[in-house]
Amino acid sequence: MTPRVFGAVDIGASGGRVMAGVVSDGRVELHPVHRFANGVIEHDGHLRWPFHKLMGEILALGLPRLGQAFPTVESIGVDTWAVDYALFDVPHEPIDDPISYRDDRTAAAVATVHAAMAPEELFARNGLQHLPFTTLFQLVADREEGRTGERIVLMPDLPAALLAGVARTEVTNASTTGLLDVRTRTWDPELLALAGVRPEQLPPLEEPGTVRGPMPPQMATTFELPTTCVFTSVASHDTASAVVAVPATTDRFAYVISGTWSLVGVETAEPVLTEAARLARFSNEAGVDGRTRFLRNVGGLWLLQECLREWGDVPLAPVLAAAAVAPGGPMIDVDDPVFIPRGGMPGRIAAAGGPPAGDHGAVARCILDSLAAAHARTIDAAVELTGRPVDVVHMVGGGSQNTLLCQLTADACGRPVVAGPVEATALGNVLVQARAHGALTGSLEDLRAVVAASVPLTRYDPRSDPS
Repeated sequence: MTPRVFGAVDIGASGGRVMAGVVSDGRVELHPVHRFANGVIEHDGHLRWPFHKLMGEILALGLPRLGQAFPTVESIGVDTWAVDYALFDVPHEPIDDPISYRDDRTAAAVATVHAAMAPEELFARNGLQHLPFTTLFQLVADREEGRTGERIVLMPDLPAALLAGVARTEVTNASTTGLLDVRTRTWDPELLALAGVRPEQLPPLEEPGTVRGPMPPQMATTFELPTTCVFTSVASHDTASAVVAVPATTDRFAYVISGTWSLVGVETAEPVLTEAARLARFSNEAGVDGRTRFLRNVGGLWLLQECLREWGDVPLAPVLAAAAVAPGGPMIDVDDPVFIPRGGMPGRIAAAGGPPAGDHGAVARCILDSLAAAHARTIDAAVELTGRPVDVVHMVGGGSQNTLLCQLTADACGRPVVAGPVEATALGNVLVQARAHGALTGSLEDLRAVVAASVPLTRYDPRSDPS
């Protein structure tokens, strides 16, 4: 078949990329055309995302390079991290840079929300584990601080609105806000009222795979894209896109989306809303094709990234080499909220019972051992709560390149770990577009078979003697 090209804009908390996905003969191949760094900035007493810088990377650099290298690109899709948003008073221009979920501003808002609606009822309505930075709590913090806007646009919907010329709210990402009814995948009026949000402040909901329409011709020309190029809504929460690209060949699998966070769970046909699931701190997030991502947020490689930064941006490779020969030692609770904010990470780890802050190899080994143990606990809990057996663990995302973490996870889980693809999020983005435009067909399982046939994978079997 003639190769068909789809553009993926994929922005994470530490970096972004614009990639071309080429689909041909039942396989997909990614071609990076632009990569750029991302990170929070301090401004006006808050940690914020540099909105204009990110838009410049996408619009002034990424998309023109995509159009130049792949002049037949048919469609563009956008995904980013979840929960954050921008407030607007006028079209296309946010009031200020969006505040990051890493900003420590929601403690009072959490208390306000829980005083008005018990955690048990919140979970019954939105199906989410308690995380203090969920959009619901951020919006209440805005209200208490007098910060308002006429329109609320979630992070992946910001560039999407510019590219498509019309704003929508994609469902998989909306499901992370705490404002969506977990059963109906529509806004919950009582939760909106609790957040102080009028329904008209949020753009209409849209399911992944919806072809929103052609890009405005002048915009396509500016970005050197074909005037026939359209915008297609993908699973715009990066985790949801990554789950699409898990190369599973059986339904008895769990996934670890490993990056700044580890998102660990299984896929289910329906939400799991038992009290046991709530107490175990699982979330029911919307997936593609009506599936549910039953998962937990686990601390993730953020802890190691922050240590490297605090140590003066030391290279990762020698730190991992030292960790590989370090003896397994003390472990920490990577889910402790003390590790969420930025700054002082090595000292916090030491204070939590970890190694001395200056011992790079020992600290890294502590983090990776602790992450692997948390992965195993979470998968075992998911099996117990859902009744779904798990024979294999798929680790995708940046952490799948960390051979020590993959092996330690296999050892802790007592199950094989299949590592890859690294660019799972961009692949999932492309797969949803390709299916929407007929370049691929079938179920999620069929899309995953395409991934399994297209990318190299590495298997790690659990060792009988991990020492």
